[in-house]
Amino acid sequence: MTKTKINISASIQARMGSTRLPGKVLKKINGKPMLLWQVERLRECNSLKDIIIATTTNKEDDEIVQMCIENSISYFRGSENDVIDRVSSLIKEYKIDIHVECVGDSPLIDPLIVEEYIEIFCNEDSDYDYLSNCINTSYPPGLDVIIYNASILIDLNKFLEKNDPLREHVGYNITRFPQKYKLKSITAPKEYYCPDFYLEVDSKEDFILIEKIFKFFIKKEKPKFYLKDILKLLKEYPDIKNINNKTPRKWKLLRGEKD
Repeated sequence: MTKTKINISASIQARMGSTRLPGKVLKKINGKPMLLWQVERLRECNSLKDIIIATTTNKEDDEIVQMCIENSISYFRGSENDVIDRVSSLIKEYKIDIHVECVGDSPLIDPLIVEEYIEIFCNEDSDYDYLSNCINTSYPPGLDVIIYNASILIDLNKFLEKNDPLREHVGYNITRFPQKYKLKSITAPKEYYCPDFYLEVDSKEDFILIEKIFKFFIKKEKPKFYLKDILKLLKEYPDIKNINNKTPRKWKLLRGEKD
C-alpha cells in the first residue's frame, strides 16, 4: 500500500429504531451485542485507523452510545433521517481521508475482503473516487464493501438539496453521478458468487440465520471465521440458508434488481 500517512477509517451506521426488527444492532448473539461482533471483525483490518459508530441523537440510541463507551469504541451522533449529513459530519469530526462505509445490519463483514479492497483502492496505479462490490449484487448481501475519498461525501452533502429523499442513503449518492466521479465496481470471484445467500439482518428470520452461523463456529471453537467458511457451512446445510430466502429486500429497488 502506498498511501500510508492518510487516515483510513470505517464508520458503521447504527440505530435502535429499525422498522422491521427494532433494536437489532444490540440483539445479543452468545451474550454479545451484534454490533460489537461487527466491530471486532473490522478490528482485524490493520489498515483501519479507527472504527466509528454513526448513530443518532435520539434518546433511544443512548444504549448504543453506552455500548460504545463500555467497549472503547468511537462514536458520533447526528441526524436520524439525513444520514448523508450524519456521516459526512462524522468524517469531518474524525478527519478521515478514505472512508470505509458500513451498516449495522452486516455483522458478518469479512475483514479479509475489506483489507483486500483497501489495498486496491490505495494502490498507486488506481485513481478511483469510489470502489465497491455492491453496485450490482454478486457477493452475499451483508458482505458489502464500500470505499471512497471522504471529501467527496462532504461535497455531496453540501450540494444535494435538503429535501432530496435519497439523503437517507450515504455512499449510494456518489453512484448517482457517474459522469462526475470515477466508480469502480468489483464482481465476486466464482467461489464467492452467491447473491441469493442473505447474510444481512433486516428481519427476525435474518437474525435467526446469523445467530446459527455464529453459534456454529463458536461451538467449533473457531472465533475467527470468514466468508469462505460461512459459504462452506451454508452449502453443506441448505436448510440454514433457506431460513430467510423469502424476506423482501428494499435495497433491490436502488440497484434496479427484482425481489
